Order: sequence, then C-alpha cells, then structure tokens
Amino acid sequence: MYTFDQATLDGTGAFLVGELERLDQELNMPLVGYTWSRDIQLREDVSIADDISSFTNSTFAAAGTPNPNGKNWIGKDSTAIAGPNVDIAKTGFPLTLWGMELGWTVVELAAAAKVGRPIDTQKFDAMQLKWNMDTDEQVYRGDSQLGVKGLLNYNGAAATNAPKTWATSTPDEIRASINLLLSNAWAASGYTIVPRDLLLPPEQFALLSSIIVSSAGNQSLLTYLRENTIAFHQNGVPLNIRAVKWLKGAGTGGTDRMMAYTNDKKFVRFPMVPLLSVPVQYRGIYQLTTYYGKLGAVESPYPETMAYMDGI
Repeated sequence: MYTFDQATLDGTGAFLVGELERLDQELNMPLVGYTWSRDIQLREDVSIADDISSFTNSTFAAAGTPNPNGKNWIGKDSTAIAGPNVDIAKTGFPLTLWGMELGWTVVELAAAAKVGRPIDTQKFDAMQLKWNMDTDEQVYRGDSQLGVKGLLNYNGAAATNAPKTWATSTPDEIRASINLLLSNAWAASGYTIVPRDLLLPPEQFALLSSIIVSSAGNQSLLTYLRENTIAFHQNGVPLNIRAVKWLKGAGTGGTDRMMAYTNDKKFVRFPMVPLLSVPVQYRGIYQLTTYYGKLGAVESPYPETMAYMDGI
C-alpha cells in the first residue's frame, strides 16, 4: 500500500514518492475532445472592443412590364419604366467576454519547477482546455443563458424526421434518407446549393463504417456514400462525412440528429476574438495573470442552406 503525506500540496504537483515506487513522469491530461475548429470557419474581423457581430441580408423586388409578373419589356417611346426595389435587413448577435485568472505563489512555482512539473504551464494548459470546451459547446449548441443558438439547432434551418432509425434500415434506405436531407436543403435554397458536409452522431457514423456494401468486402457504406449521393454528382467533390458528439440527443424529443450544410464563410461562420492576456501582477508572494477573449454566436446569412433530420 502506498502512503501519501496529507500535508502535501497536491495543487503544485509535488508529492512524496516511496523508495520502491516507480513514478511515470508523463503528465496525463484530462481526456477531452473538441472538433469546433474542424467544422466551422472563424469570422476574424471582430475585435475585443466590439459588443455585437452583425450582418445584413438584402431583399430585391422587381415588377415586370407590362405584366407585373412577367419580363421587363419596354417600347421605343416608353416614358414609365419600372425599376428594382431593395430592402436591407440587419441581424446581430452578442459578442460575450470570456476570461480566467491564473495564479500561484512563488513557493508553489519553485516546488513544481523542481520536480519538473511547472504549475504555471499546467494552469495555462487547463485554461486553454476550458476555452476550447466552452467554444465547442458554443459553436454546436449555443448558450441557453445568452439565448443564442449553435450550428446544430440554428433558427431558420429546416428540420424533418427520418422514415426509420438507421439501426433498422437497409443500406439503400440509409442512402435514401441522406439524399432526402440533401434534397431538402437544395430545394430550400431554390436549387442553388447542395450541402457539401454531413455531420452524424458517433453511433451512426460507426454504423456506416461497419456496413460492407462491396461484394469484395473492401468498401464500407461510409466510403460508398461519399461518392454516391446527389452532393457528389452536383458539386463534383465527395460528400464530407464527419462525426460530432453533440448530435447525440440533439433532435426533437431527445432523438439523434444529422445535419447537412456547407462549411464556408459565405454560408456559416463563428465570430471569435482569440485569447489575450494582461502582464503578470505581483501581490505579496502571489503571481497573477488574466486571459480574456470574446465568443460570439454562429452566424448564417443563408440558413436555408442548412437542414436537419431527426430520429436516425
């Protein structure tokens, strides 16, 4: 049995080691994964001085002549010629200040440095991990306290229900449900954009990887779907299929949801002000520094290019 001195300051990473104890010096950080930087691009024109990030949507209207619903024909001697009307609407989202203070005493710093586990570096790593975890949730789910939505529950994106769960579906039925989702987004955009990206819950992603569709046994359904949906035939590039943990239970009634969209700044982006810091402050034997940044909310000037399907 190992015994540890209760007076040991665990926060510094310095503790007693027995004579017959072999301590592994490698630091094992918390097991955490985040994928926000993979699935969305940043809007980088925002600054720490900004309180709101906004964008505009223009609406055009034009009446034809002589038929208001027709083309704009005019005669050689026309004096009343119609023109277009323009309306510009602005949409804004809050840019919220995020911050954490790192602190340690000079005694803790010296003790941790002596055993090869600097407390300042570890606290910085912990702060960055929290920053990325908060950003991950903000990107995918938004924040209920701030009243903002994320990539997976954005207002204005169409949502439908799957005919049946994938666990009880054949490969053809799974492919049909994905094509239905892509077609819904294509139709909502006026047949302008077919989504290039598909996000799935981890279990459904694993299911596609495990189903073999080739008689030779060398092609999974996941690989097959990349080039056998309307996305590939319309866009000319394989459908980009990825797994996202936040989709599990994200649908109506706690069902699993999948999402189709195009990962491009024109259609969806996330405003962020990267972390900044203040100089180290000294208070007695304490050293303190503060890191701060700003997290916005997912912006989509064209929410009709996104689509959800629940119950997969």
